[in-house]
Amino acid sequence: ECCCVSEKVHKTHEAVMKEFGDVYEQQYSVALFNSVRYEIEGGGVPQSQLLHRKDPLAGRSIFSGNLFQYLEENKKWRNRFVHVSHTYTISLYESKTAHERSLHPKSTINCAGYKALSSMEEYMELINASLPGIKAKVSSSPFIKCATQFPLILWHPYARHHYFCVMTEKEQKKWHAVLQDCVRHANNGLSEECRVQTPAFTDTVRLHRQAKGHYGTWDMMCGAPPQILANLVMETLHPELRDLIGPRLKGKMQQRQRHWMLISDAVYKQVLMQTTGQYDALVQACEAQTPPLDAALRTDMDQIITSKEHVSSKMRAMVLPKAEQLLRTSVQPYVSSILEALMEPTSRGFFEVRDIFSKELVEMSKNSLNGGGKDKLGEQMERLSMLAFHPVKMQSSYENVEQLNLEGLQQRFDVSSPSVFVQRAQILMREQMDNAVYTFEQLLHQSLETQGEEDLCKTIQRCQDRVIKKYDYDSSTVRKKFFREALLQIIIPYMLKQLSPSCSPELPRFQELIFEDFSRFLLVENIFEEVVLQSVTKDIMMAVKEAAVQRRHNLYRDSIVLTNSDPNLLLLGENPPVDWAAKFGGDEPESSKGGGTEGGLSGRKRRQVVSMIQLDGVPLPYESCLEVPGVELIPEEEGDVSEIEGDKLWENAEQTGSPKSPDSVNNIRNLINPVVEVVMPVSEENETNLTNGTEPASGTVTLENGVQEEVTCITTVVEGVPRKSVRDKSSTQQMVQQLVEVVLEQGDKTLQSDSETGEDFGEKITQNASEVVCEN
Repeated sequence: ECCCVSEKVHKTHEAVMKEFGDVYEQQYSVALFNSVRYEIEGGGVPQSQLLHRKDPLAGRSIFSGNLFQYLEENKKWRNRFVHVSHTYTISLYESKTAHERSLHPKSTINCAGYKALSSMEEYMELINASLPGIKAKVSSSPFIKCATQFPLILWHPYARHHYFCVMTEKEQKKWHAVLQDCVRHANNGLSEECRVQTPAFTDTVRLHRQAKGHYGTWDMMCGAPPQILANLVMETLHPELRDLIGPRLKGKMQQRQRHWMLISDAVYKQVLMQTTGQYDALVQACEAQTPPLDAALRTDMDQIITSKEHVSSKMRAMVLPKAEQLLRTSVQPYVSSILEALMEPTSRGFFEVRDIFSKELVEMSKNSLNGGGKDKLGEQMERLSMLAFHPVKMQSSYENVEQLNLEGLQQRFDVSSPSVFVQRAQILMREQMDNAVYTFEQLLHQSLETQGEEDLCKTIQRCQDRVIKKYDYDSSTVRKKFFREALLQIIIPYMLKQLSPSCSPELPRFQELIFEDFSRFLLVENIFEEVVLQSVTKDIMMAVKEAAVQRRHNLYRDSIVLTNSDPNLLLLGENPPVDWAAKFGGDEPESSKGGGTEGGLSGRKRRQVVSMIQLDGVPLPYESCLEVPGVELIPEEEGDVSEIEGDKLWENAEQTGSPKSPDSVNNIRNLINPVVEVVMPVSEENETNLTNGTEPASGTVTLENGVQEEVTCITTVVEGVPRKSVRDKSSTQQMVQQLVEVVLEQGDKTLQSDSETGEDFGEKITQNASEVVCEN
C-alpha cells in the first residue's frame, strides 16, 4: 500500500510537469513575440496623477509581538516572539532577545495560499470538508483545544496548518488584521514587470487547467511559480490520495482528520521541492533560446504581424456568429448584475480610503493649531508615511470590499469564489493610499522648503486639497480598469467553455495558413482566445462607460482626461523619500521601533509600521516562556471528556484573573529567598574539574533595574546535545513513505489487539506520525 502511494505521487507529479513543460515552451515563444511587439509599437496608458513610491517599505518592518503557538511535536502551546518583515514573511523566535541577537528563527511561514481565521467554528467547517464521508457533529470539538478563547489559525488546503492564540480580544483583532495582510500580499500574483515569464506562466497554467475541464478563476493561483505549480499538481493528486488513503485511516473522526493533514503536508512538501528544481531548469532552458528567437522576431516582425492578421480574419468569420449568439442569450442579460455586484462594495472601499487619509490630515492640522512644534510634525509624518501598510487602520476599508457577493452568478459562470477579486481590489486600495500619502509628503516638503513653517495649518490644507483631487481621478481610472478586468475574468472562461466543443475541432485547419518559420510565435489556440476576447470587449467597455455616468459611484467619464495638469509634480517624484524624523529632529516614538537589525541598514533598527500591543490586566506574564499543554485527544461523546491537568490550571488562571496564594512552606520560602538560575559558559579546562555537573558557589547578581541580589548557589549544568548530520536526514519521499506506513500499519495492528482502546490507538498513531514529520 505504501509503495502504491509513493508510486502514485511520483507518476502524477511527472505527468503534470511533463504536460506543463511542453505547453510552457510554446507559450514562452508567444509571450516573447508579444513583448517585442509591444516594445516596438508601444502602448498608451492613462497618465497617473499621483506619484508612485518605488520601495515604500525600505527600512521598515510590519509588526512584531508575542503570541502562543501550538507545537505539534509535544502537543503544547509555547510562547513565541513573532516578527513580520517588510517581505510579509512571518518569523517565529524563541524570545524577543533571540530576534534582537539576529539568531535564526524557530520557523518561518510563507502565507501564500493560506486563509487567516479567527474562530474554531470557521476552522471546523473547512476541516470537515477535508475527508469525504467524515462529518463532525455541530457540538464536537476539534483535535486541539485552544489555550484561550481568542484563537488565530492559518489554514491551507494542502500544507500544514498553524495554530496561535492570544490573551485579549484587542490582540486578536490586531493580529488577525496583520495575518490577513500577509496572506493578501503573498496572494497578489506574479510581477507584471516580467513581460515574458509572467504571461508565459499564467497562460500555461490556464491552458493546462482548461484541458482538464477547469475553466474560470482559481483560488490557488498565488505565491511564486513553484508554489503555484505545486498547487497545480496537488489539484490532481490530492483527491486521488484522499480516496486511496481515506478509507484506510482508523480511529475517531478527529484522529483521522489529523492523520490526513500530516500526510497531506508531507506530500505537499515533497511536490514543492521537486517543482522548484524542475521549474528553474525549465526557465533556464527557455532563456537560453531567447537571443536567436529575439533576433528572428525583430527581423520578420512585419511579416509575422501580417500573417497573424490574416489568420485572425479567417477565424473571426467562423467564431463571431457563434460568439454573438452566445453573448445575446447567455451573457448580456447578466453583465449589469455582475458589474453592480462588483462596483458597490469596491467603490465604498475606495471612499473609505479617501476618508481615512483625510481624517489623518485633519488630525495633523489640529495638532499644528494646538502648538505642536517641528518634533511633533516629524513624528506625525513618520506615521502618515506608512498609513497604507498599517493593516489595522486600513481594515475598515478592506471590510467594505469583503462584502462583495456574486451569489447566483458564481455557479453559472464557474467562479470558484469572489476572494480573487476581493484581494485584488484590496491591493489596489493599498497602492492608491500609498500614492496619495507619498504625493502629499512631496508637496508638503516642497511648501515647507519655499514658504517656511508659518501658517502650517493652511499649508497642510492646500496640499490636502490638491492630493484629494488627484486621488479621485486616479481611483476612478483604477476602478474602471479593475471592473473591466474582472468582467473579462468572469465572462471569457464561460464563453470559451461554451464555444470550445464546436470550434476546437476546426482550429487545426487554420494552422496550415501559418508559415512554418512563424509557427513558434503564432498558435491557433491563442488566436482563437483573442478572437473571443475581441467579441466581448466592446460590450464590457460600453457597460463600464454607462456605469461611469451614475454619480453615486464617483467615476469620471472617459472624456475627462487630466493630461500634464501638474508637470512640476512629476519632477518631485524623482526626489528621494523624505526622512521626516531626521529632518525635523523629532525623536522616533518608541512604539515604532522594531527589534533586530536587517541587512543593508548598518546596524540601524528597522522602524515598525504597526505599534506594539500594550496589554493591561493580563493575569499571566506574557513575556515569559510559559508552556501550556494542548489536548491530544478529545473524545466524541460529551460524557467521556478527560481534561489534561495543565489545561485545568490554565482555565483556573483565566477564571480567577490572578495567581493563587502559595500554600506550601517551600513556596513561601521561594518567595522570600528566590532561586536564580544563571547559565554561565565554562571553559574546557574547568569542565573536567566539575563533579556530577555541579559546582557550589556564592555571590551577587545585578538585575536590570540595578538592584543587587544575593545568590546562595549557582549551578552550572553542562549538556552535550547530539546533532544529526545533514546526511542522516531522510529525503522527503522517504518521509512520506514512513508516514503512510506508520498510519496504516499501526492502525491495523491496533485494531487487531483487544487490549488497546481507541484512545491508545489515536495517541500512538499521532505520536509516531508526528515524529516522522517533525524529525525529518
